[in-house]
Amino acid sequence: MSSGSQSIIDKVSAEHSVASIQHDGEFIILGGKKYYKNELQTAFGGTLTAERYAPYPKHQFANAAAMGLSSFAMTTFVLGLYYAGAMGIKIPNMVIGLTFFYGGIVQFLAGVWELAIGNVFAGTALASYGPFWFAFGSIYVESFGIQAAYKDEPEQMANAVGFFLVGWSIFTFLLVLCCLKSTVMFLGLFLTLDLTFILLAAGNFTGNPKIVKAGGIMAVISACCGWYNAFAGTATKQNSYFNANPIPLPVWGKI
Repeated sequence: MSSGSQSIIDKVSAEHSVASIQHDGEFIILGGKKYYKNELQTAFGGTLTAERYAPYPKHQFANAAAMGLSSFAMTTFVLGLYYAGAMGIKIPNMVIGLTFFYGGIVQFLAGVWELAIGNVFAGTALASYGPFWFAFGSIYVESFGIQAAYKDEPEQMANAVGFFLVGWSIFTFLLVLCCLKSTVMFLGLFLTLDLTFILLAAGNFTGNPKIVKAGGIMAVISACCGWYNAFAGTATKQNSYFNANPIPLPVWGKI
C-alpha cells in the first residue's frame, strides 16, 4: 500500500474516531466496514482532477423501428387505396412523393439505425423496403424512362412488374418465417404484406383488375397493422393513456 493512501487513512481515522483499521489484501476495513483500496484512492486522490473519473457519455439510439413502421404504413396505405380503386382514382402520381421522401428515405434511415444497434431483423427489413419504395416510385417518374422502354410492349411491362413483385414476395415470406415467435399483430403485418405482393403480382400477370383490387385491400390491412406496431413502439405510460397490449403467438413444441 502506498504511503499516500496510508496517510489518508490515518487522517480519516483521526478526524472521525475510527475504532479499528485492518488490511485484508485489496480491501481496507474502517470501523467494521469494508472498502476497496482503489475506491479510497479514487475518492481522495481524484479530487484535484475530477475529469479523470467522470463517466464517458453513453450514446443511445431511440426506437427507430417505430419511425420506419410509420413511414411504411402511410405509404402502403395510400398506395393500397389507389389499387383498391377508392374514390375512382386512376392516376397513382400522388403516392410518388411518399415513395421517395417518406417510405423511401425515412424507412431506409430507420433500417440503418436499427443495424447500428444490432437489430438485424428490423435493420434488414427496413433498409430493404426503403429502396423498394425508391424502385417502385421510379417506375412512374418519366426521367427514369422505365415506362417509355415498354411503350410498345405493355404486356411485357405488366409481366416485368409482376416479376419485380414476386421477388419481393419471396423476401417477405422469409421475414414471415422470422416472425413466428413474435406477436399476432407483428406476424399479421408481414403476412398481409406478403399476400399484397402475391396478389398484385398475380394481377399484373393476368391483367385481372379484381385481383389487383384485392391486393390493394390487403395493402390497406397491412398498413393498419404497421401503424398498430408503430404505436406499440411509441406509446408509453408517460405519454399516453392508451397502450398496445401485445398478443404473443403460441409456442409449438420445444426448440
